[in-house]
Amino acid sequence: MGMLVNGEWRDVWYDTESHGGHFQREDARFRHWVTEDGAAGPTGEAGFRAASGRYHLYVSLACPWAHRTLIARKLKGLEPHIDISIVSPLMLDHGWTFNTDEGSSGDRLLGCRYHHEVYTTAKPDYTGRVTVPLLWDTERQTIVSNESADILRMFNSAFNEITGNTVDLYPPELKEAIEHWNDRIYPAINNGVYRAGFATTQSAYEEAYREVFAELDHLDAHLADHRYLCGERLTEADIRLFTTLIRFDAVYHGHFKCNRQRLEDFQHLPAYLRDIYQHRGIAETVDFQHIKTHYYASHRHINGTGIVPVGPEIDYDRHHGRG
Repeated sequence: MGMLVNGEWRDVWYDTESHGGHFQREDARFRHWVTEDGAAGPTGEAGFRAASGRYHLYVSLACPWAHRTLIARKLKGLEPHIDISIVSPLMLDHGWTFNTDEGSSGDRLLGCRYHHEVYTTAKPDYTGRVTVPLLWDTERQTIVSNESADILRMFNSAFNEITGNTVDLYPPELKEAIEHWNDRIYPAINNGVYRAGFATTQSAYEEAYREVFAELDHLDAHLADHRYLCGERLTEADIRLFTTLIRFDAVYHGHFKCNRQRLEDFQHLPAYLRDIYQHRGIAETVDFQHIKTHYYASHRHINGTGIVPVGPEIDYDRHHGRG
């Protein structure tokens, strides 16, 4: 991992030492919103009106945060209206790259070689982490947002008049329940696996490890009586959880040392995971080769050899009855 400092790329990993060995994630820097009429959203400034072909999405197929936006783009019928560029799964000396020899689509919009150049195209004096997803506005030639949670909600509602798609991942009657689950899942699961994997002290690792599995136990019990987190309806909360769960046995169990048990060994979570994976279009957004290559070959401070494991062999297309 790296960041831009005074216009120069610095190949540094997350600062854990100043936090007692605990991993802490930096907040997103760009927080504007695409809205139906171009009015200002909850944060940022106005002027980003929904329009077909105006916006471009930069993603990694390996990144769970970017994966959220790909799923929303699929479910909301936005593929004809928002094009994408996919970075290489390898993130080494120059961070995310558009090296087509390594599995990138190339930068289909700006022609950048490195993803950090997209940031400095928008803001030449940008300093900070260079992340995906990133939503770019071709009209104003700037970044709308690099906050995945916000982009997920933009995709859910801002383009409905254009697409005619009425799928609602954040329905008013379930907002309170969705926020409840988001508030639980983000620190314990979404970020929890990273807190375990990137910890640099035993105590920080064990604290995160315990929180990950305490929440997985809680979720498994909840799913004994519920198809999805908020009942019988797929929501944003499920998508945010799914992108971590689908990576769990492939990378977090071994690479991030979250190894009390596999996700497959729980009673109800395997069927829940398959239910979402088999939902129309979602399997198409999952690329295990990109996922495993990124984590195992990029995190050389964890996996010094860069060897990518062949397994595990898990069939997410087969039926898995709830235990």
